[in-house]
Amino acid sequence: MTALQALLGFTAWTLALVGLVFGYRGLAYLKGTPINHWPRGVRHTDETPLMRRVEDAHANCLENLPIFAVLVLVAAAMAQLPSVNALAACVLYCRIGQSLAHLWGTGSLQVHIRAAFWAGQLVLFVMMFARLLQS
Repeated sequence: MTALQALLGFTAWTLALVGLVFGYRGLAYLKGTPINHWPRGVRHTDETPLMRRVEDAHANCLENLPIFAVLVLVAAAMAQLPSVNALAACVLYCRIGQSLAHLWGTGSLQVHIRAAFWAGQLVLFVMMFARLLQS
């Protein structure tokens, strides 16, 4: 997998998560929930715990996608994609692992797994950054 493919995969994963949120809210709207029921920054007690976790997993993707995109696109601009390809693929795998752990639950085990995948992404970002600085 190339770094550009990993970036597209990360983007697709982020879109899939927001698609779940959109689908859930769309069905709720069709069942009579007012369209303005979901103001930004408000946690709703009427949403299922799973849906709140999907929203959080999506937010986590949005927090890290710009960093990943900058690293991959800078590598492309510098013609250094080969130096980050393997790392970028690992970022995608860690991102999916983190999201799946998030969706799995909020127990201690799930939070530790999620944190490990997040830490892995941060280490991979630093490694990608270092490789690009060396170029």
